[in-house]
Amino acid sequence: MQFRKLRELDVSAIGLGCMGFSHGYGPAPERRESVRLIRRAYEMGCNFFDTAEGYGKGDNELIVGEALKPLRQQTILATKLHIPDNYGKSLKAVITAHLDASLQRLQTDYVDLYYQHRVNKSIPVEDVAECMGELIKEGKICGWGQSQSTEHEIRRAHAVTPLTAIQSEYSIMERMFEKDVIPVCAELNIGFVPFSPLASGFLSGKHNAQSQFTGDDVRKGISRYSKENIEANQPLLDLLHKFARQKQATTAQISLAWMLHKHNFIVPIPGMRSEARFNENFGAADVVLTPPEFEQIEEALARTQIHGNRTDEDIAKLYR
Repeated sequence: MQFRKLRELDVSAIGLGCMGFSHGYGPAPERRESVRLIRRAYEMGCNFFDTAEGYGKGDNELIVGEALKPLRQQTILATKLHIPDNYGKSLKAVITAHLDASLQRLQTDYVDLYYQHRVNKSIPVEDVAECMGELIKEGKICGWGQSQSTEHEIRRAHAVTPLTAIQSEYSIMERMFEKDVIPVCAELNIGFVPFSPLASGFLSGKHNAQSQFTGDDVRKGISRYSKENIEANQPLLDLLHKFARQKQATTAQISLAWMLHKHNFIVPIPGMRSEARFNENFGAADVVLTPPEFEQIEEALARTQIHGNRTDEDIAKLYR
C-alpha cells in the first residue's frame, strides 16, 4: 500500500469507511466478522479507519474500537461528532462530552482526526476551531476537520486552528468541490477525504435497474439509484468499462485511480465489507494512470451527463 499525508498524518492512500459495518447498506455482517474484516484490512496495508458517533447510534465506534484496540498505535483513527444547535452555555463542554463518549466506545485515550460531521450554520466555525485547538493541546485529538464545508468556512476555521482534513462527498459522479474546496485544500495544505468515492457503489458497476435495496439501505433515498437514473447513467459505466479493459482493471479501480491521480492529498475511504472488495479497492492504489490516459478520461467525462445525486435531505427522509 502506498501512503499519503493528511497534513501531518501518514495514512494509507485508500482508507476504510466503516459505517456499513453497522447500517446504511443493507444487512451488516455479524459483529465478530466485522471485527475480523477491519483487522484484515489492516493486514492488507490499510492504516486509516473512519467512523462516527452517529453511525449505528454509537455501535459503529464500539465495533471499530474492539477491532483496533490491539492495533491502536499502528493505525490512524478518525471519528466525527454532531454538535446540537442548542448546545447550552459551553460549546467546549459539549464537544468534550461527545469526544469523551467516543473515546470510551473506541477504547482509546485519543483520536487522530476529529471531524465536525456537518457544519452548523448557527455556530461560528471560529468557535468550533478554538475548541478543537484546545483539545489538540490537551492531547485528546491530533488534528481536526470539517465535513461538507464551504471554501469560506474552511478559510475562517483554518485561520483559528489549522485544519487537518476536509471530508466530503466526491466521486466521478459528484464533482462540485473541484471548483473551490479542493483548490483551497491544496493552497492551505489540508487533506481531502472523499466519502462515497464510488458513488455508494454505483461506480462498481455491480448494480442495475433491477437492483433492490431494503431495510435501512441509504440507496433507497439516493436519486441516482432510481430505475430511470440507473438506465440514464449507463453511458458512464460503459465509459468506465472501456478504460477498465485497457488497464486490465475494474470500473471501481479506474474510478479510484482517477481520484488518486488528481492530487496527492486526496485519500478516499470507500465502504467495504468483504475481502473481495478489499482486494479490488485497495488494489486501485496500484493502478497508475499515465497523463494521456487521465486526460482521455477527463475529456470523455466532460461529454457525459450525470443523472441523479445524493443529498443529506433525501437520506434523512428514510429515518423519519
